[in-house]
Amino acid sequence: MASSNPDHFWGYRRSDGRVGIRNHVLILPTITCATQAAKRITDLVRGTVTFIHQHGCAQLGADYEQTFRTYVGMGANPNVYGVVVLGLGCETHQARSVAEEIAKTGKPVEVVSIQDHGGTLMAIAQGAKIATQMVQDASAQLREPCPMSELIVGTECGGSDACSGLSANPAVGYVSDRIVDLGGTAIIAETTELIGAEHLLAERAVNDQVAKRVYEVINAMENRAIKMGVDIRKGNPSPGNIKGGLSTLEEKSLGAASKAGSRPLQELVNYAETPTRKGLVWMDTPGQDIEQLTGMVAGGAQIVLFTSGRGTPTGSPIAPVIKISTNTRLYETMRDNVDLNAGTIIEGLESIEQVGERIMQEIYQVASGKMTKAEILGQDDFGIWRIGSTF
Repeated sequence: MASSNPDHFWGYRRSDGRVGIRNHVLILPTITCATQAAKRITDLVRGTVTFIHQHGCAQLGADYEQTFRTYVGMGANPNVYGVVVLGLGCETHQARSVAEEIAKTGKPVEVVSIQDHGGTLMAIAQGAKIATQMVQDASAQLREPCPMSELIVGTECGGSDACSGLSANPAVGYVSDRIVDLGGTAIIAETTELIGAEHLLAERAVNDQVAKRVYEVINAMENRAIKMGVDIRKGNPSPGNIKGGLSTLEEKSLGAASKAGSRPLQELVNYAETPTRKGLVWMDTPGQDIEQLTGMVAGGAQIVLFTSGRGTPTGSPIAPVIKISTNTRLYETMRDNVDLNAGTIIEGLESIEQVGERIMQEIYQVASGKMTKAEILGQDDFGIWRIGSTF
């Protein structure tokens, strides 16, 4: 159902004006104690999604606020038609508070409490009843042509090798520029993996305030490691990156930064915050794949481009993740997980621009309904960057 017009895709227009590329009903557990009940509901009701996590209890201050923002962002993401917020009842993150914020988008939201409904079985029954109606209502909504300017595309680089900065990452950078030029938004994240390349992005900041923020978030990330007695700028803490042929974090960063293309850096947002400006945006996240992915999706990204030289099955419960291999050997050995091969650049068979155009075509198709490998395999990874934890 992909559009023949490269400026448009087929999506779901939401009541707040945003556009989704999936039509999920999300069972959102606000506390770890409710995750198993949420999973039981998704087992019963086809068309629902959820995620397992360890958050929501005894959180305070900035840690509470960031987790709350992430919950709300997941439910508010335009890929979600409606939400059943499932709580225990005595947790810090009250289900009703989360639901009230999500409801501001205009989408259907209901609350179920395990304690208030008399225990697990009754809560599952009530949640399944509500979700069944939501799924039926969602199934009646039709896709419509939507401009590419409605997309927020997240970018991610996990498990790099010596080819990452030469093939897949520059190709994603080409795509980032194309998305921006079409009026959309591209997110670059992984602050830990931009250390050593921060000056390149600061030089492209739209104003001095944004440039200052670049150095602030880099310094804050480095200082977290220094407090643990580690200077990550002078080393490479990832065994996978080392095995892939990278000797320092700066080598990784220079390759990772190429995902940002060449357009001006419009703003720098906090973890799980929704960008307020179109164009290239930096989200301050850690380097862990799942926590970074969760932050971008909670910030409104409907689709994510994930490059890798080592291979990964990572996916999201609500946003399709397109996997792009940096070398052909990885593509051939992990076809169950990898959607596209950028190793043809290394082999001299295609240019960066040609691979970039292939990725653009994949975005059109996935945004219009084509499933990614991670979706097909049911990869519903979720994890929140906790305040006080470092990497």
